[in-house]
Amino acid sequence: MKQLWLTAKLDIVESLRARWFQIYTLIFGGIVALLFLFGLTESRVLGFIGLSRLLVTYIQLTMAILPIFVLITTVRSVAGDREAGVFEYLLSLPVSLFAWFWGKIIGRYIVVFAPVFLAMLAAVGWATIQGIEVPWAIFGYYSALLAVMSACFLGIGMLISALARSTDMAQGAAFMVWLGLLLFLDLILLGVMIQGKVAPEVAVMLALLNPLQVFRTAALAMFDPQLIVLGPSAYVVLDLFGAEGFRLFALVYPTLIGLLSACAGYFVFKRGDLP
Repeated sequence: MKQLWLTAKLDIVESLRARWFQIYTLIFGGIVALLFLFGLTESRVLGFIGLSRLLVTYIQLTMAILPIFVLITTVRSVAGDREAGVFEYLLSLPVSLFAWFWGKIIGRYIVVFAPVFLAMLAAVGWATIQGIEVPWAIFGYYSALLAVMSACFLGIGMLISALARSTDMAQGAAFMVWLGLLLFLDLILLGVMIQGKVAPEVAVMLALLNPLQVFRTAALAMFDPQLIVLGPSAYVVLDLFGAEGFRLFALVYPTLIGLLSACAGYFVFKRGDLP
């Protein structure tokens, strides 16, 4: 355990000094600042005003930015260390492969999740100072959603990093995974599937295999429990899960994807040719 936490601490220190982390933090802090600057807390959309409107916009923007940032920076972890010859030193030190791999995951998770959560927490703090009502239920669920989103794509990134033999291949694969998920976002292929006489339940379930679609639908469900914006697809989702059931599904399913991907990455990493 000591080796694991030391590895996590080392990864955190290295990430804090990296330029990508500075840009990453600046982006999410800047998003919150701009949303306040544009006066979203004073606007009304679908009956939502104040901080609720800002949080809804923030979570939607985060879903577009966070996955690609997490994937691109994480895939360099194992593949980059392999190219740099770090493993040659690793094998000569009293650090187990388990402690190194999972320590990097823990350290990277803290670094990835902290900026997005702290930016949202800063928005809540500023709203409290300004006397704006804080929707604690939405804030709590969105915090959990961000935590799950970070874990999901971190696990996928570590799997890609363990499989790829070079940093360039890892980054290319990460970009293709992100692009593939985007192509299935917003139930893009749902109309084509239904025209092909695929059962609506089957089409919706296939679309919900995409964690990005799950995150987006869950975020919408917080301020639109009937999922009116999804049209007829909402009936299938609500019949299968129910409103509360789907919000729970949106936390459990992506977490399992991230955990299983990380475990598969560790198995590949442990069995593979390290140098």
